Amino acid sequence: MAVLTREQTPALPVTREEIRDLLQASGRPCVSIYMPTFRAGVETQQNPIRLKNLLRSIQGRLGEMGLRDSQTSELTAPLRDLLDDQVFWQLQSEGLALFRSPAIFRSYRLPTAFDELAVVEDRFHLKPLFSLLNGDGQFYVLALSVKNIRLIAASRHTAVELDLPGVPRSLHEALGDLVHQFTQFKTGPRGKAVSRSPVFHVHGTAEDDLKVEILNFFNLTDKALLKYMDRDAPVVLAGVEYLLPRYKETTEHPKVLDEGLPGNADLLSPDELRDAAWEIVKPYFLENRHRAAERYGELVGTGLATSHYEEILPAAHDGRIGTLFVARGVRLWGSYDAKGRQVHLQDDQQGQRNGSEDLLDLAAVQTFLNGGTVYAVPQQEVPDRQAMAAVFRY
Repeated sequence: MAVLTREQTPALPVTREEIRDLLQASGRPCVSIYMPTFRAGVETQQNPIRLKNLLRSIQGRLGEMGLRDSQTSELTAPLRDLLDDQVFWQLQSEGLALFRSPAIFRSYRLPTAFDELAVVEDRFHLKPLFSLLNGDGQFYVLALSVKNIRLIAASRHTAVELDLPGVPRSLHEALGDLVHQFTQFKTGPRGKAVSRSPVFHVHGTAEDDLKVEILNFFNLTDKALLKYMDRDAPVVLAGVEYLLPRYKETTEHPKVLDEGLPGNADLLSPDELRDAAWEIVKPYFLENRHRAAERYGELVGTGLATSHYEEILPAAHDGRIGTLFVARGVRLWGSYDAKGRQVHLQDDQQGQRNGSEDLLDLAAVQTFLNGGTVYAVPQQEVPDRQAMAAVFRY
């Protein structure tokens, strides 16, 4: 596999597909680095210094694994090249995640100020990224108008307007005079604003002809858009009010929310659309997490929920976990013998030793790969305030 440089890594919110791709990466060892970053001012000079210190610990661990100096140098070369890359450090967000194996090199500028962490394992260490999938996770704003269709991939702190090759973009060009005649009376107040409103269905004989044309057009558009969208991420519709229920009728995306942003979305930036949509999706994310925590409270003591790592690790490998809470910033170093179904903790929990791995990360990854939901949250928000807690499927 060719080495993927950071320029080839899209600056998008981390998706489930990205995580699966990282987990399937070939080649060992796998280096994972997380660090907080400064975005502006003289403090940005601390960014490469912090990375240099983390690289020093990585090089020591690679030596402990038996890599020759030449092998270590080759593996870490792309990471060391960043130290003098001034442009790279000028384009940071709150946190930086770096992944390097013999096959790939990827970097992510992310809206989370990670704790410093440098890990060498047989796979990438991904637990810190799960907080970006649920709670503050990914959502979309789909802006609809007669002039343009825009898709914004967003999280709480990021918004990126996606290029959409192959997606029909202009309703006006597709529908011609019929749209022009109808919108003379339906465009509503002008101005740079959207409001919140339920996406409801409207029926009326005056709209029948236009409705059929719009539904046909949206059907084609939706099929093309789905190639660019995570079906597990919620979608907020924005645009002229009469278009929103038409798209809601047509789409095959399973998580288009009932509440939308009616108004003129053409003049709004991706950040402005994200901020307005966040007020809609925030309860969606929090509700799912709260419901999962309540479910844990109902089932603990029945054999279907536990916070004991000795039970969670085998269940994660078996695919029995429906929901897993793991504590951000907490690590449990050790190993898991899948054949013997035994968990072995490292005596010294001060840092990674002798090829151990973070068992919280292992449980999160296995739960994710088996279709479960992972919530990476502060430890005080884990049920029973433990390092991890799980609800079993059976």
